[in-house]
Amino acid sequence: MAGFEGRVALVTGASQGIGRAVAIELGRAGATVALAARNESKLAEVKSEIEAAGGKAESFALDVASEDSIKSVAKEIVARLGAVHILVNNAGVTKDGLVLRMKTADWNDVLTTNLTGAFLLTQALLQPMMKARWGRVINITSVVGETGQAGQANYAASKAGMIGLTKSLAREFASRGITVNAVAPGYIETAMTAVLNDDQKNAMLSVVPLGRAGADADIAAAVRFLASDDASYITGHTLDVNGGMYMG
Repeated sequence: MAGFEGRVALVTGASQGIGRAVAIELGRAGATVALAARNESKLAEVKSEIEAAGGKAESFALDVASEDSIKSVAKEIVARLGAVHILVNNAGVTKDGLVLRMKTADWNDVLTTNLTGAFLLTQALLQPMMKARWGRVINITSVVGETGQAGQANYAASKAGMIGLTKSLAREFASRGITVNAVAPGYIETAMTAVLNDDQKNAMLSVVPLGRAGADADIAAAVRFLASDDASYITGHTLDVNGGMYMG
């Protein structure tokens, strides 16, 4: 698989978990990585880790729930690093609750962060990709966007929306050499799943045919593949990385 020397990759939610693993993987592959998240101290740690391995990275304080933040940071990234070639929309939040008790604010916050943020950031960075006639947009969705999940109507809706967004963008920009794909993780061991109790974890594992949780490195490897030239004839696709938890 070819490297990414000369490419700039932006990863949102890069301060921890899947975003951190993706950023490190792309940095290891030769990309200059723009690290974006709200937690600047954690971003600094990821930046140091990439640089210690011989890679290049810059960090940017970004709130994907804020349109103003997205617009200003997108301009700052282009000014400092040049055009973004690879965009990984990974940042996301959960605010779980049963539908009958879910507050409108919790619904809106999750949709705004997970879906609208991805739309706005993609919109802000597509023009240079179109001009270059090469680009990769990779959206991190979720198995629950394909199956639904009780207690996560807002999160599942946002992730299902990302799949629809992925397919629509793929159709709009294929003629410009830009591929748009999604990766749908299943049960991955991250800070987000660490809060689950043993009964919840065992319940999830019981429906995973491979019988184990995945690692953030599994998602990072999938993103690296979709960002590479080896995946140049794949667009509008959702790559399931879930141990067989869902087979669509």
